[in-house]
Amino acid sequence: MPSKSILEHKQAVVAELAEKLKNSPAGVVVNYQGITVEDDTKMRRALREAGVEYTVLKNSLTGRACDEVGLSDMKQYLVGMTAIAVGTTDAVAPAKVLKEYAEKIESFQILAGYLDGRVVDEATVKQLADIPSKEVLIAKFLGSIKSPLYGLAYALQAVVDKGEEAPAAEAAPAAEEAAPATEEAPAAEAPAEA
Repeated sequence: MPSKSILEHKQAVVAELAEKLKNSPAGVVVNYQGITVEDDTKMRRALREAGVEYTVLKNSLTGRACDEVGLSDMKQYLVGMTAIAVGTTDAVAPAKVLKEYAEKIESFQILAGYLDGRVVDEATVKQLADIPSKEVLIAKFLGSIKSPLYGLAYALQAVVDKGEEAPAAEAAPAAEEAAPATEEAPAAEAPAEA
């Protein structure tokens, strides 16, 4: 039987992971078997830069943390060498980084994940990874809002420009009609003098 201090340590680890799971928008469970130390180091660095916490724990401890936050369905995926990546702010970040490594390393596998408090399968995690980043989505949204406004501004400017050309165009023919009359008058007078 484990000592009291070991049990307290395990309870603290479970409570800490449960708190991370509860406060995060999304996370991914992977089977990390077969990843080299070099690839693992690169992956962990990429995860840290993306604001993702990557944790390797015993499956039983991860399962208890999942139970505490209502993700009990996740326990079926906790078999073998598993790790959990928890997104701290961006729901897409864990899936993006881990999908990249799952495509590079044949034995590295995405098992499942969670999104907004519910467990999702591997296919859903991969679809989530294909979503553009938050910054790109915001830029596309702002571009789509701005585009019709530019169109309206150009159309209004064209109406204004056309309105300015119309009085000038009307004034030009009147001036042209007046000018030949003055030229013809002296010509008409010249033969009368002769």
